[in-house]
Order: sequence, then C-alpha cells, then structure tokens
Amino acid sequence: MTAPETAVPTADTSAPTGVVLSDPAAEKVKALLAQEGRDDLALRVAVQPGGCSGLRYQLFFDERSLDGDAVQTYADGAVKVVVDRMSVPYLAGATIDFVDTIEKQGFTIDNPNAGGSCACGESFH
Repeated sequence: MTAPETAVPTADTSAPTGVVLSDPAAEKVKALLAQEGRDDLALRVAVQPGGCSGLRYQLFFDERSLDGDAVQTYADGAVKVVVDRMSVPYLAGATIDFVDTIEKQGFTIDNPNAGGSCACGESFH
C-alpha cells in the first residue's frame, strides 16, 4: 500500500505583478516631472472608494514613501511608479498608457482586475 499523494501548490509566475507603464505614458510622466522641476517626486497610483461603480483610480505626484509601497522605475530610472500596499491587489497587471488624439488626451488604465466600469469610465468594480 502506498501513501496518498498530496498536491503541492506552486506559485503562478506567469501572472503579471505591479503596474505597467507604457513608453508613451512614461515619457509623458517624465515631461510633467521636468515641468515641476523636482526629481524627488514619484507617480503614485492608488485605488480609492468612490465613483458610480464603487472604486476609482487616483494618479498624482507624491514625495512620500509609505510602508509597503510597491515601487517600479521606468524611462531609464527617471520615472518612479508607486502603489500603496492596499491598492496592489487591485492594480496587479494593470497597464497605464497615455493617449493623445484629436478625440481625447490623457492617461488610460487597462486593468484586468476590473469586473466592469461605469458608463462615464471614471470608476470600476
């Protein structure tokens, strides 16, 4: 008689971690930081309660460093993207892009964790 086999869980290394900043978004953030004239700021990306669907994104420059922050660098180290530990699970694998067309201009977030969004596109669940 042999002992029953037990399955050992393995970590899924194929799942994306952290926020991905596209090259156009990184260049736009780099340009905005140059306009600010400060090299101590990072782009903080957070998820906060609010909006029609329950959660909304916040993007802002921040000089603070908080315990548990996930930090990634882009544009050859010129741009730091910081996500607080509470927002990390909501933003894992999300891609931030910058769009500059005749129809619209601004940052967009493609988040695989969002189950849906409101009609205005300002919040998600």
